[in-house]
Amino acid sequence: MGLVHEKLYRSRDLTKIDVGGYLQNPTTNLFTSYQSKSDGIALKIDVKDVFLGVDRAIPCGLIINELVSNALKYAFLRGKKGEIGISLKPDRDRHLTLKVWDSGVRFPKGLDFRKTETLGLQLVSTLTTQLEGKIELYRQGGTEFRIIFKN
Repeated sequence: MGLVHEKLYRSRDLTKIDVGGYLQNPTTNLFTSYQSKSDGIALKIDVKDVFLGVDRAIPCGLIINELVSNALKYAFLRGKKGEIGISLKPDRDRHLTLKVWDSGVRFPKGLDFRKTETLGLQLVSTLTTQLEGKIELYRQGGTEFRIIFKN
């Protein structure tokens, strides 16, 4: 949240945040804080020309932070190499699709991410509701969380 406020402070337009520019710093900081686990893991960010108001940018940033943290903690066991990706793209219906994915170990099939006892995934679900969005989980070739919400 502090980075959102910093971006607003430095911005000419106090109502919108350039999400692509905003994401570089916190995700790089996550990789630095998980340095022993992040060696050999590439980060791919695909967000261009997406601007969000503060009411959308903060929950979106917190969701991304939590999902990237989870991928760094759990998806790449015993020094496995791979990728973590983030994309945020608009569609024709004024919706945005946020994807946070990894090429690591798949999210366990028997585990419902909406009903875990961990605070992190509960927070992701709550923030998705705050965005009036819908969240889906895909397990092909790794793990992908896809969140669709109105811009």
